Amino acid sequence: MSKPVRVRFAPSPTGPLHIGGVRTALFNYLFAKKHSGTFYIRIEDTDQTRFVSEAEAYIFEALEWLGIAPDETIGKNEKFGPYRQSERKSIYKQYADTLVKNGWAYYAFDTPEKLDELRKEAEASKNTFTYNHTVREKLDTSLNLSQEKIEERIANGEHFVIRFKTPVNQILEIEDIIRGKVKFDTNLLDDKVLFKSDGMPTYHLANIVDDHLMETSHVIRGEEWLPSVPLHYLLYQAFGWEAPEFAHLPLILKPVGNGKLSKRDGDKMGFPVFPLEWKTSEGTCMGYRENGFFPEAVINFLALLGWNDGTEQEIFSLEELVEKFDLKRIHKAGAKFDPDKNKWFNHQYLQKKEDTELAVMFEKELAKKNISTPFGMTKEKLTKIVSLVKDRAHFVTELYDLSDYFFEAPSTYDEKATKNWKEETTVLMLKVIEELEKITDFTSVTIETILKEWMTTNEIGMGKVMQPLRLSVVGALKGPHLFDIIEMIGKEETIQRIKKAIDTL
Repeated sequence: MSKPVRVRFAPSPTGPLHIGGVRTALFNYLFAKKHSGTFYIRIEDTDQTRFVSEAEAYIFEALEWLGIAPDETIGKNEKFGPYRQSERKSIYKQYADTLVKNGWAYYAFDTPEKLDELRKEAEASKNTFTYNHTVREKLDTSLNLSQEKIEERIANGEHFVIRFKTPVNQILEIEDIIRGKVKFDTNLLDDKVLFKSDGMPTYHLANIVDDHLMETSHVIRGEEWLPSVPLHYLLYQAFGWEAPEFAHLPLILKPVGNGKLSKRDGDKMGFPVFPLEWKTSEGTCMGYRENGFFPEAVINFLALLGWNDGTEQEIFSLEELVEKFDLKRIHKAGAKFDPDKNKWFNHQYLQKKEDTELAVMFEKELAKKNISTPFGMTKEKLTKIVSLVKDRAHFVTELYDLSDYFFEAPSTYDEKATKNWKEETTVLMLKVIEELEKITDFTSVTIETILKEWMTTNEIGMGKVMQPLRLSVVGALKGPHLFDIIEMIGKEETIQRIKKAIDTL
């Protein structure tokens, strides 16, 4: 690469950060780290009508949680600051004026009412009004006015915008790292507004000026921005600047059918589309963090939405992703979002974690539920419980439902299992109590050895004892090794549970 890699994620603070935006940030981060470059964040808040004050902090908190914080941004290594476009307001007007002076842009004095009238007239004729080369010289623009008249109207405070003067009869061929050569006919483009009447630039002008001034080497963004490429390319040409390389990422699609993944899909199917929870007056939007996902699992499944390294590998650490990442291995087609696969990823990361670490997380979950830890439950025992049930869990939040019988005696019993409880079962369970009371070394191995020897000696079928014993202790025919459970809850609690089952069943 001819110049240092500098890439940016440039979100607009208009609401919570969508998971598609997170993937864009991730791919920029991976590309920067792969090439020992810089990943920076610029807040594009030129649209003040849609600005949401809490959104900026949300964006930074989300990326910090995910482990992909920027190298440069507001308050951090501000080599090219300010990093908020609203604070760069004074910069843009001079560039807009430069474009007017060199013939690449013009003033348009059309009122919103006049433009609305033209749109309605076109609709009445079943046409679409497009502000482009076919109409610009017939409308109220500086293209029809002397310099003196232009200055007079501006001095009088007339409403105006600055529009780009799109060249005619050109076929632009622009190279995209992911999509190859992309062609555009300039005759089909409209003359976009670059500078608004409120003194703020539009996205297009601010984006190009900032990318140039901040020395952006590659623009990696979603494919929804592909239609903007010809204007952006022409703006670089108009300023006489070298354009960055472009790479347009495929859409993240709905789990079923085509179409871009939306918040509505998440609400309907019960999964988050935002990294963190977002609260509004209308309600709370789910977040991956609050739903129990590990940040590394979110990073892993997002990386594989539209990209792979050419192998069957699915589990990647962030370091491995950096090492293997290549923009040319990103697919052109949209990537279907699979909530079940995302849970699978979280399951994989949960299994990889140390039991002691999970026990600390589990203890916090118990505290949230106001659940005390009975039967002399130590941290060591809590760690043991985690080790016994974690293989069936996708989330730490599921550990209690998988292990509730460790903390409280069953209050109900599985109906199917109780059908096998006969009079003979009660007699056998009373005998089990007698055997348990004799045991002094109340460990899983000892308990299992003694009870199995007793069953063998008395020629009692294993199922006749083991099933009702599990039912008594757990309340259902589920759970890890029965004798591990019995050791954990202790002799007294085990006997109490068997007695309760006998009385109830």
